[in-house]
Amino acid sequence: MTLAETLRAQLEATAHIPAPLAGDMTMPDSDPIVPAAVLVAITDRPEPGLILTRRNEALRKHPGQIAFAGGRADPTDIDPADTALREANEEIGIPRDAVTIVGSDAPYRTVTNFSIVPIIGVVPPDLLLRPREFEVADIFEVPLAFVLDPANQQRKEAEFRGAMRRYYEILWQDRRIWGATAAMIVNLTRRLAA
Repeated sequence: MTLAETLRAQLEATAHIPAPLAGDMTMPDSDPIVPAAVLVAITDRPEPGLILTRRNEALRKHPGQIAFAGGRADPTDIDPADTALREANEEIGIPRDAVTIVGSDAPYRTVTNFSIVPIIGVVPPDLLLRPREFEVADIFEVPLAFVLDPANQQRKEAEFRGAMRRYYEILWQDRRIWGATAAMIVNLTRRLAA
């Protein structure tokens, strides 16, 4: 069985398991929800990896944070998978036809009212990736087994906009994966580790 087939079967078998983290549901109903999607790109290796980016420090929103390639849906996008594939191609140069989509996970709502659909896809190892420099400062791969290990997913708490908020943090080498990205990884853990 290929990695894509294995992941697809695991996602289908665990589709009934609810996401432990839905995100921030405190936004007023009057605030419009912004549809978005990210590509959870898993490299097809004997020890699969997860492709992540570090956002450019000059960005107005979330500068320097670790993230999946992805973003806001465009009106011309067909569905969340189309959004994730378009954004991953624009941000880091992953060719659409190099991705085998194996499924998706529950949407995650951010404190900025984005509803992000994680699209899980398998990509060949060692793709030549090119960061869109004004948006992406760095592209790196972290071992999938490491980020999916609950022992590496630390629960934290901090004040944000006058309220205490809980979040997850995953430390790998000199990288701090936290916030929405870590939450989506925690959600994926319950599907792939079940």
